[in-house]
Amino acid sequence: MPDQTIVVVGASRGIGKELVEKFASDSSNTVFALSRNLQKMQELFGHLQNVRAVEFDLTKNVAQQAKAIFENINQIDILINNAGKLVNKPFTELTHEDIAICYQVNVIGVMETTQAAVPKMIGNGGHIVNISSIGGFQGSVKFAGLSAYSTSKAAVCSFTELFAEEYKDSKIKMNCLCLGAVQTEMLAEAFPGYEAPVSASKMADFITHFALTGNQWMNGKIIPVSLSTP
Repeated sequence: MPDQTIVVVGASRGIGKELVEKFASDSSNTVFALSRNLQKMQELFGHLQNVRAVEFDLTKNVAQQAKAIFENINQIDILINNAGKLVNKPFTELTHEDIAICYQVNVIGVMETTQAAVPKMIGNGGHIVNISSIGGFQGSVKFAGLSAYSTSKAAVCSFTELFAEEYKDSKIKMNCLCLGAVQTEMLAEAFPGYEAPVSASKMADFITHFALTGNQWMNGKIIPVSLSTP
């Protein structure tokens, strides 16, 4: 599948960083790497000619930012909503701001980014992959301290099903991957000292392949991708 235009949101570290590098390894791809940390992305991807690093802050004015970024893109073939915000606190210590920032980044940011991307996908179709957590997957093991984070990730699962229903007659497909333990900075924040059985690079291998091919067989699916949970 040559000449793919791919947008990775949350590209400055962890799985997002690995995704950008893996997609960019095919010189026919054009990869837009989006993150708040523009300087970090420029350091990481400055040597990659087919990567465009763009500052993108999911905490505010997402719709306006996304529209401005996407208006200069003719077509989006793959959108990966990978960014996430983690708050790890006992439930009664969660502030309004704690809950709001999780939902702003993990839910509202995903929905508004997708709204801006749809006009660039509706003609030729494409695949939107939402990155959720096994903690947001119904029936999975849950962990104290992650009420704001895990419920926001559960909302991403519901959004995936609703979007797929609304756009089922279009060429756009959306699926959601609920990731288990992956060795990332975010995992270290949630479970200090725990070593995951899967590296960010290995998980990115799976997500890259799924993003390129999964929409051929499925739409609106919530898929657990987990060897273990802490």
